[in-house]
Amino acid sequence: MAQRKVAELVVETLQHAGVKHCYGIVGDTLNHVTDAIHRSDIEWVHVRHEEAAAFAAGAESYLTGELTACAGSCGPGGLHFINGVFEANRNRAPVVLIASQVVTTELGMEFPQEVDFKSLYANCTVFCEQVYSAQQAQRLTALAAQAALSRKGVAVIILPSDIAQTEVKDGLTYAVHRARPVLRPNDAELSQLAALLGKGRKIAIYAGHGCEGAHEMLLALGQCLKAPIAHTSRAKDFVEYDNPFNMGMTGIFGVESGYRALQECDTLLLLGADFAWSQFYPAKATILQIDIDGSHLGRRHPVALGLVGDVANTIEALIPLLEERTDRSFLDDCLRHRKEAVDTLRRDERPGKDGRIHPQHLTRIIDELAADDAIFTADGGSPMVWSLRHLTMNGRRRTLVSLLHGTMANAMPQALGAQKAYPGRQVVSLSGDGGIAMLLGDLMTAVQEKLPIKVVVYNNASLNFVELEQKVEGLLDNYTDLLNPDFARLAEVIGFYGQKVERAEQLPGAVRAFLAHPGPALLDVTVNRTELVMPPKVEFSQVAGTMLYSAKAVLSGRSSDVVDLLKNNFTQ
Repeated sequence: MAQRKVAELVVETLQHAGVKHCYGIVGDTLNHVTDAIHRSDIEWVHVRHEEAAAFAAGAESYLTGELTACAGSCGPGGLHFINGVFEANRNRAPVVLIASQVVTTELGMEFPQEVDFKSLYANCTVFCEQVYSAQQAQRLTALAAQAALSRKGVAVIILPSDIAQTEVKDGLTYAVHRARPVLRPNDAELSQLAALLGKGRKIAIYAGHGCEGAHEMLLALGQCLKAPIAHTSRAKDFVEYDNPFNMGMTGIFGVESGYRALQECDTLLLLGADFAWSQFYPAKATILQIDIDGSHLGRRHPVALGLVGDVANTIEALIPLLEERTDRSFLDDCLRHRKEAVDTLRRDERPGKDGRIHPQHLTRIIDELAADDAIFTADGGSPMVWSLRHLTMNGRRRTLVSLLHGTMANAMPQALGAQKAYPGRQVVSLSGDGGIAMLLGDLMTAVQEKLPIKVVVYNNASLNFVELEQKVEGLLDNYTDLLNPDFARLAEVIGFYGQKVERAEQLPGAVRAFLAHPGPALLDVTVNRTELVMPPKVEFSQVAGTMLYSAKAVLSGRSSDVVDLLKNNFTQ
């Protein structure tokens, strides 16, 4: 019986599980793994920081639904993945991380670069186990891949370097299985759901990420119930397009029409939505929930009925039990408000006076000129808000923002993973100036790996979203200023196409040239710093807080800041 290195068996198992790319940085304890990868069909993607590797791997698996890998050396190498691993796991992206470890004889001795990875990764993964013997390595790798795919999250394999290079006899082959069960509530539960829906006069649907692949059935249900359909921000790609019942988003990043549809209904049907902010749920409506994960039922807000099921299969079984409604008065009223909300968004997208660039205007131009199947990533903070509000979905475009983890600096490395997964598609990163600076070094990855990503920098010389939060709380903005370089020139030095834009009239031509460039490109755009991100419903406390900030700013000799705030948000 032939003998093979453990590293070879681990890599082979991941390859058979569907892994196409492994993102990481080489290191001494990982050498036998990377050697095995070099001789496999898995392509190694050489990043400059392990956090970027986890972001990129998570983006690829999130967009494709396929297993992706990342790998790093012991100690600091494995530690650097942690933020990107949190992001991928919360996005339910199937990723396997190979965290190489110091040799087993030194474990527990505070050996240089020894880290207890199992305790470190325990609360941000669906699987985390150490390989304790060469004989169990192949089986444990299969279990990790199985867990990542079936439980949808990150699985960590902790692999000591001495075990990685150990030779073992070929034995049983453990394969990874891809089960796709049909899951819906039982007949009695569906009858109960239909009866409760039948009692509603003003029914609204709140569609979440669980509606992926259910677009046709969702519209059929909207037609049957004459129900407006609001959606979570993560469901934008799957719900917004070709939808005559669309109300847009609710929540802090949402729009008035989405918020109103949910607040005015008497019956709310949650479909694959685990929306976290309880204050945006209706106070008095009967709430019904369908989710594929039973642990999500009623965890955000009390519900009258919670059922487990896949959204598309559940709707298909539910519709025959419903009587189609003829009264569309509530829907038509919601649609009128939707038109008003869209008109407001379009007004916000106009060029500013005196050449000033509003970030909404920049986003709208990108939306108009980007490819029909473009993939957009956006940094946590203001770029995320502008992307969610002003990018248009059509069933082919995709968006990826950090909503559940809420991290900075995600957009550009996620664009790397998206571009690696889809080399023929246009990938656009909407990056904040703070975000791009945080992982700036991985712009070099785009050049080295020949990835033609397009990076737009929303340059307002500030940590803008934090600055806004401080003002709304009535505080003076402190420690949010950023002394930025010329990002366009910096990008050119790295090997990008770089261009800087400071006036609104320059934008259309600049965006066209930037998107048309065949290689990696960066557009550094000076956007209005004092742009307010207005929620769909403005609370008195927010107004009072902003007034208090204004008073403090005037008394501190910063009256010009207040003038800019008023001029840029209320006089355009």
